[in-house]
Amino acid sequence: MNDRNKDLIDQKLQDLNNDGVDRRGFLKCMAWAGTGLVWTMSGGIPTSRAFANTGKDPAKGGDFSFVQISDSHIGFNKPANPDVTATLQTAINKINAMPHKPDFIIHTGDLSQLSKPSEFDTLDQVLKGASANQIYFVPGEHDMLSDNGEQYLQRYGKGTKGTGWFSFDRKGVHFVGLVNVANLKAGGMGSLGHEQLEWLEDDLKGRSASTPIVLFAHIPLWTIYPDWGWGTDDSEQALSYVKRFGSVTVLNGHIHQIMQKVEGTVSFHTAMSTAFPQPAPGTAPSAGPMKVPPDQLQRVLGITDVNYLVSGRSLAVVDSPLGDSGSSASGSGSSPSGR
Repeated sequence: MNDRNKDLIDQKLQDLNNDGVDRRGFLKCMAWAGTGLVWTMSGGIPTSRAFANTGKDPAKGGDFSFVQISDSHIGFNKPANPDVTATLQTAINKINAMPHKPDFIIHTGDLSQLSKPSEFDTLDQVLKGASANQIYFVPGEHDMLSDNGEQYLQRYGKGTKGTGWFSFDRKGVHFVGLVNVANLKAGGMGSLGHEQLEWLEDDLKGRSASTPIVLFAHIPLWTIYPDWGWGTDDSEQALSYVKRFGSVTVLNGHIHQIMQKVEGTVSFHTAMSTAFPQPAPGTAPSAGPMKVPPDQLQRVLGITDVNYLVSGRSLAVVDSPLGDSGSSASGSGSSPSGR
């Protein structure tokens, strides 16, 4: 966010009454995440335009599309969103209303709030109504609270390695789901660990540099704000394995807002939550659920639709708030637990 935009936001805040609503955090979050963008990647260089201005179905003409949802936090019932099941259902309804059915959905973690069986049961019930043929998962730290992730692995990690990592191919694109939340310390940075990094290096060996790569995990694989643990300690080593590829997309959740950057041929993209927003980095004492006016909530929650065109080796990423009237979905990775 440039200084001019920050000044404009601060100006708007001067006349607001102190009524318990964190409008400063809300406006700054909206500056990061309030509108959807279509990202088209070609040779690792992305261009973007506002989703509301596209005027056409983003999946049309693509060879396949997939949807990312993230941070559903089923079981959460605080003022920031007292009914997270309803907003997840809204996300699924939005996906089902897309003109073109996505090939699959991926969930990039924090399916649950406290890793309770009842929370996973509720999630499963909502996801049964999704139109996609398959749903893939990677865990968030909230999915590994009570039993080191054993219940998560039993339900969603069949066929995965270690604590739930895996890879698969779809129409010329290689997808890799990574786990950076195992043994996570409170407020600490994510970590992949030696065993998973060795597996990743081996998984990518021998693949043509022209193969489009999609990496996805829960915590961002780039350092956004280390004071809040928004990054992964050993991500640099993981990313060194994909530098030779001409098109790499890295998709994450965890921070509950859209942030993007490009380094060479690697484009990083974080997703909105379906549950509640969090403040922009450094704009609050700590990370955590952020309450916004009820009629604004669905504007800071959302999904991501990712479309791939083989002929152009490009990915188009569309973020759409749940409260947006246009079609959309959420796009990113996977995990060999088709549903």
